[in-house]
Amino acid sequence: MASKSDNATPSENPENGESETGSTETMGFQAEVGRLLDIVANALYSEREIFLRELISNAADACDKLRYLAIETPALSEGDSDYAITLDVDRDAGTLTVSDNGIGMNRDELIGNLGTIARSGSSAFVDNLTGDQKKDVSLIGQFGVGFYSAYMVSDLVSVESQRAGEEGAWRWTSDGRGEFTVQPVEKDGRGTAITMHLKEDAKEFLEDFALEKVVKTYSDHIPFPIRLVNEPSTAEEGADDADTEAQEDAEETRQLNTGGALWTRSKSEIEDQQYTEFYRHTAHAFDEPWMTVHFKAEGMIEYAGLLFVPSERPFDLFNPERLSKVKLYVKRVFITEECDELLPSWLRFLRGVVDSEDLPLNISREMLQNNPVLSKIRSGVVKRVLGDLVKKAEDDKEGYEKFWETFGLVLKEGLYESGGDQEQILKLARFRSTTQDGLTSLADYISRMKDGQTAIYYISGEDKDALAKSPQLEGFAAKGVEVLYMTDPVDEFWIPSVGGFEEKSFKSVTRAGADLSDIKKEGDEEKDADKTEEEKAESSVDSLVIALKLALGDQVKDVRASDRLTASAVCLVADEAAMDLHLERLLKQHKQLEQTSPRILEINPDHALIKALNAKAGDDGTGDIGEAGSLLLDQARILEGETLPDPSAFARRLADVMAKAFG
Repeated sequence: MASKSDNATPSENPENGESETGSTETMGFQAEVGRLLDIVANALYSEREIFLRELISNAADACDKLRYLAIETPALSEGDSDYAITLDVDRDAGTLTVSDNGIGMNRDELIGNLGTIARSGSSAFVDNLTGDQKKDVSLIGQFGVGFYSAYMVSDLVSVESQRAGEEGAWRWTSDGRGEFTVQPVEKDGRGTAITMHLKEDAKEFLEDFALEKVVKTYSDHIPFPIRLVNEPSTAEEGADDADTEAQEDAEETRQLNTGGALWTRSKSEIEDQQYTEFYRHTAHAFDEPWMTVHFKAEGMIEYAGLLFVPSERPFDLFNPERLSKVKLYVKRVFITEECDELLPSWLRFLRGVVDSEDLPLNISREMLQNNPVLSKIRSGVVKRVLGDLVKKAEDDKEGYEKFWETFGLVLKEGLYESGGDQEQILKLARFRSTTQDGLTSLADYISRMKDGQTAIYYISGEDKDALAKSPQLEGFAAKGVEVLYMTDPVDEFWIPSVGGFEEKSFKSVTRAGADLSDIKKEGDEEKDADKTEEEKAESSVDSLVIALKLALGDQVKDVRASDRLTASAVCLVADEAAMDLHLERLLKQHKQLEQTSPRILEINPDHALIKALNAKAGDDGTGDIGEAGSLLLDQARILEGETLPDPSAFARRLADVMAKAFG
């Protein structure tokens, strides 16, 4: 935040009368907020009534926070525990006021929350508003900047607020054009009142039917009463006292929403639109929920839940803190939104609420840790969500594929972190493969396994298209063996911890143990039987293997003939007990590994180049193939996408070979 005088804070600038006990302080918005206000006021929304939903949602959050704090400090709500949200219409002044009797804000909070980025996420919001996104209605709520939507319909906004338990109230005022003022005021009670001076083309929001429609559509589920108050018109000049009194009596107050916690109601009483709007309220989102999980558990422990799987990826899904965004309630009282003990981090895409009847209302964050009741709730909720996902995968395969593309990477984290839920997650997991279009499950993969195949084969890397060209896949493709693509970084970590699925182990095709000799394709046995002893001797590359071992020394761990190559001459593989090639590269990139271990060089006995080199190696493998051996190793490294240890030596060898070939 910048003050008007060389960034001085108000208390440091007595010349402008900007002291905490003075009259009016004038300050400038932080740069990102200024940009945000311009975007919101001019380009963001196509449906302007969303502003009311955002302000009501913020007011409900303020009431929730105070209701929780008042459990420990009852004095905060003493004398006014009937939490409510009020819409006050003054048609003469052309204003609409949204007020609440929630937690409220003091002077510093008004400046921090409305004039600067603070924790609102406005900076990230502005950074994401590029191109067509400037008109995307789904963004503002996700970044916690819903207050600024008031400027879509207003040319002046005034906020009066008093923090619960503190003396004195403050008024924040701005036209959204670069500056705002803060001044002390008198206010009757705690809470916040946002008064909007509506633009001429937004006067429709002074009408009862328009406000009622918006509340019914977007905020009917809010658990606090939303009341509409109509200010009486100013008495006409010359009217007698009786007329004025009659007009004052004409003031009408009525509740617009049904209210009550939606998750406590029966499913049969709730319409899809109500579920959708409750999801949008709790998730601060505008997309449709892809799946709704509404449940109630009764018995030794009682709890209810209303959870949603979004159809779009939340912007903070890959935040390093990996926090759950499901709200914890106790007996309908909001406790916290960031409870790591309520759900595992690999279900952090879920939105909604879980309400317990057994936890104490005054529970603290410290008490939540290792709480046995919460542990049982967590176990039950996870089981319910995974079970519903399994059913959804069966009933809506196309929709489930979209879900997996959006959240599969996060869900797979559970394979590494969760021991008890691995089997269920494996049933939900989907992969791309070398033989199928779209995604496939592990169960479907096993149903297509070849005779003699005992393992689930996979290849890992960063890009599916690049992996499809790997020479390690040639032998598998020739025998029709399906290979799964593992392209997520987490794949390298969960596979060793899981080991297998339905008694079938996972095996990387880049390991020496991926033996294809036991898997026969049609005609292989007849082809082998028809070979003469002379042909079998000709196909032996034992002498070349000896020569390459002598030439390459400790640059390779071993040299052997391959049954996985059909078109390529060579490839590199890891030893059965060694780390997978892709994992080694990942660790080296992140400086977790100083150098890679020597690999096994596999050669294709049927390749013309290998046959020629085999002949040059002689019967005892003492032929001079040193330069050719180094070129073969470098070729294998290039095929793996690795950096050559000595590019200049490779270039020299290649030039020498070409010179001899064209000599």
